[in-house]
Amino acid sequence: MYCNHCGKVIQDDALLCAYCGKNVACAVVRKRLMRARGPQRKIGGVCAAFANYFDLDVTLIRIVWLVCLICAGIGAVAYVVCWIVIPEEPLALVPAAGVPDKVANM
Repeated sequence: MYCNHCGKVIQDDALLCAYCGKNVACAVVRKRLMRARGPQRKIGGVCAAFANYFDLDVTLIRIVWLVCLICAGIGAVAYVVCWIVIPEEPLALVPAAGVPDKVANM
């Protein structure tokens, strides 16, 4: 196995590189329920948040939400509560043009 950071050969079961000290083990990333900011967002991004979290199509989630709204009447209240409670995903920041990499990474 090779270190992704320094390129040196390391043991297959190593968690850290013996040469550079970087973590080489796979990191498990937790999924978070966050309202979308992209093109999937129509009103508040609640349906897109559930679609991203459960890996489903956003149209399917919208149809289920509409059925809950029509049949039970609780869908509108639940949507507003989710809109308030579920945090919005953070903005993706890009470095400004003309700014050196060292200044942008600070």
